[in-house]
Amino acid sequence: MPVRQLSEGIVNRIAAGEVVERPASVVKELVENALDAGATRIEIVTDGGGRRLIRVSDDGAGMTHDDLALAVERHATSKLPNDDLLDIRTLGFRGEALPSIGAVARLTITTRHAGEPHGWAITVDGGRKAQVKPGPLGEGTRVEVRDLFYATPARLKFLKSDRSEGEAIREVVRRLAMSRPDVAFTLAGEERAPVTWAAALPGASGRLARLADILGGEFRANAVEVRFGDARLAVEGFAALPTLTRANSLGQYLFVNGRPVRDKLLIGVVRAAYADYLPRDRHPLVALFIALDPREVDVNVHPAKAEVRFRDGGLVRGVLIRALQAALTREGQRAATTGGSATVAAFRPPALPRRGSWDWRRSPARPIDARGMPLAARGHGAGGLAEVGLAQAGLAQAGLAEAAQAAFDVGGPAADARVHARIEAAEPDLLEAPLGAARAQVHETYIVAQTRDGIVIVDQHAAHERIVYERLKAALASTGIARQILLIPEIVELDPADVERLNARAEELLRYGLAIEPFGPGAVAVRETPSLLGAIDAQALVRNLAEHMAEWDEALPLERRLVHVAATMACYGSVRAGRRLKPEEMNALLREMEATPNSGQCNHGRPTYVELKLSDIERLFGRR
Repeated sequence: MPVRQLSEGIVNRIAAGEVVERPASVVKELVENALDAGATRIEIVTDGGGRRLIRVSDDGAGMTHDDLALAVERHATSKLPNDDLLDIRTLGFRGEALPSIGAVARLTITTRHAGEPHGWAITVDGGRKAQVKPGPLGEGTRVEVRDLFYATPARLKFLKSDRSEGEAIREVVRRLAMSRPDVAFTLAGEERAPVTWAAALPGASGRLARLADILGGEFRANAVEVRFGDARLAVEGFAALPTLTRANSLGQYLFVNGRPVRDKLLIGVVRAAYADYLPRDRHPLVALFIALDPREVDVNVHPAKAEVRFRDGGLVRGVLIRALQAALTREGQRAATTGGSATVAAFRPPALPRRGSWDWRRSPARPIDARGMPLAARGHGAGGLAEVGLAQAGLAQAGLAEAAQAAFDVGGPAADARVHARIEAAEPDLLEAPLGAARAQVHETYIVAQTRDGIVIVDQHAAHERIVYERLKAALASTGIARQILLIPEIVELDPADVERLNARAEELLRYGLAIEPFGPGAVAVRETPSLLGAIDAQALVRNLAEHMAEWDEALPLERRLVHVAATMACYGSVRAGRRLKPEEMNALLREMEATPNSGQCNHGRPTYVELKLSDIERLFGRR
């Protein structure tokens, strides 16, 4: 077939296919134009998920008569003053959005520039441009897009439901609103109730206020400020504590020079920065804003400008990781505020018995002494609460009574650190410490501590696991990890493939104090173990390491592999659940937590403690 030149209409529709994928793409282009025009208020109205109507109004600079006539021509833009594609300082610059939208829909633009006596309007209907005419508008620009894709009906069948398209529009506006907290946004449509995000104050506080409006108060309560870098490259924003996570990465909002992006490099960097804190199936919540010289980033690699390419990706990666790690280390002793509310929600009030059947003497809430025996009632004589001493038979009633008795069994006086003269005299200031004074050990796993304004429940294994992990990292960075020689080498039998993997990583394991060597085709001999871990189950440790190594990607950096080794060792070298602790040991663990970075969560991303304020406890008893 002969080669021929395509008509202008076909060319415009092909270009529209690159820029206008769905109604959300139209909203993105129009709102970016409004921001580039200096708008301080932007209103977005949609109908039919954007299929029937998209209207974006702003109070920006507006356009003159001549500018409006050129704005709907292909490759016409006001955003490249020097025609330098390597120095992009605006959100839009291609000059294709408006003509591409007009090629597949009914487009009307009404605008007024401050230097014009009145407003002007132009319409583009399926690629056919009308003349510029006077239009009624006080300030700024109003763009209406009706009957999207009516000129290309085949595209309509690829759109999803109105609700789905409306949600995509909402997500686009959310991201743009995050990037510009100084601009007020209103989003309305028949698919949703109108929502308005008022303009926020400048600075970090205003940015956090906007993020809280969009992401919710839960993010605000658990956000850590991120601020790092220099004049060449700076990272600002907020990251959630590792104990507040999601099942996917959709809660990660990344911006480069104010442009919302979904960049694989940046998402991978965020994942790496949280590697010390999160399990593999959980993802952090972050809103990070990267600012650098426009010449150091190429925003022209994707038609929708959703991806970018950095000239020095290693620099960006390094600065972003350091920024996140510095912020998380600074606030590492905090645990998510959701822990307290989740704990309160876990308490379910018992169903009240039928009228006349309640015997208060069988209540699990009766006062008891240190041995768990009922106390005698004051003012009731020997026959008063002595009669209440139905003891274990009364408490064995099915339901909450039995559960409550088991839950608060401290396992005998050896694990009981309730207030008495000796401890109060020796350590009078413990209640003022962040994690308070140990009062009891529950189920030989959880430490209950009292603070000045509430109580703290600590998972002793998770807490000590983090402590040991941080010790291992510190030792490796300074003097190296000391090793202890086993009197009799431990022989661990494994699958030959696991033995091969372990032997291939023997030098890496030796850096962490674990010395192994081959012992036949299906076993390894453990000669030395890290002295930090004390007496450990070498068999279980080596088997666990072998299982983890089977999942490692060969391209995984050495640093990440060593972190996996350290985390596994810390798990086996920590205080195990089920070990009874003395009061002095419980308090010592609390003090170590307060002095250890990142002690608010264990190596697997789980919280090491839950705090209940007095207000939370009062809610349990209906006092609030």
